[in-house]
Amino acid sequence: MGNRRLRTDRVARRTMLVLVAVPTVLVILMVLGLWLRSRPIFEVASLGELIGGHSWKPLRGEFGFYPFIMGTLWVTGIAVAIAIPLCILTAIYLSEYAGRRLREWTKPLIDLLAGIPSVVFGMCGVLIVVPFIKNHVAPLFGQFSTGYTALAAGIVLAAMIAPVIVHVCLEVFRTVPREAREGALAVGATKWQTVKHVVMRRAMPGVIAASVLGLSRAFGETMAVLMVAGNVAKVPHSVLDPAYPLPALIANNYGEMMSVPKYDAALLLAALVLLVVVLVFNVASRIVLIRIEKGMAG
Repeated sequence: MGNRRLRTDRVARRTMLVLVAVPTVLVILMVLGLWLRSRPIFEVASLGELIGGHSWKPLRGEFGFYPFIMGTLWVTGIAVAIAIPLCILTAIYLSEYAGRRLREWTKPLIDLLAGIPSVVFGMCGVLIVVPFIKNHVAPLFGQFSTGYTALAAGIVLAAMIAPVIVHVCLEVFRTVPREAREGALAVGATKWQTVKHVVMRRAMPGVIAASVLGLSRAFGETMAVLMVAGNVAKVPHSVLDPAYPLPALIANNYGEMMSVPKYDAALLLAALVLLVVVLVFNVASRIVLIRIEKGMAG
């Protein structure tokens, strides 16, 4: 009986180890596969020239990724700047101030919003956000704009990542012990002081994790951004300029890649750059979380 239990324990442990190793192996295989398939493009130019190049003219053999990288950063930066503060404040209100009935009605709606297909967000962006920017925002600054801008893409993307951030933040705030709140209130702290110095301090690692999760999704989002960003292969200089993020580049051109030599390798290199950027952000966020947790423990 004892030997059987030990064998079962060993099998379970090894099975769990394999399951944990699978995602890591998949990521490594993806990076390796994209790297091998993108190597022919380095016959055209070096990695530095490709990343820093401003000209995207595949018919002439010019594959400069800089406008697309900057377009991705602009759109993602706008989305994060809009979404994170609003989502954190929304989660704080629902967790600490809202009544029970309001929370019960709101949480399913947030989960439903997270499940809406990205193309629906894109259509709403085309029908609502783009005309609003064209007719109201751009004239306010004395500029003409078609409305298909980095700002439009950032707003749509912020709406897409908001449910994820709010949901995770709510779960994180729920883990803060009720006794910690009551203790702060008992010594004379106001509700906001309790939220700011007790709840947020304890929940900060989780809030950062939620923000990074939203950031990672924003980097890779394709369809909705493709529909409203403008897709002009130039570096944006303001939020009212069109942008062309890397995911939109891949989605727009992958079907016709075989018609131009090296096009296949160039687009796969774009996918590799996007994957590496997301991995770097996730690793960096994990390092920050570990340091914060150590600081809080100390």
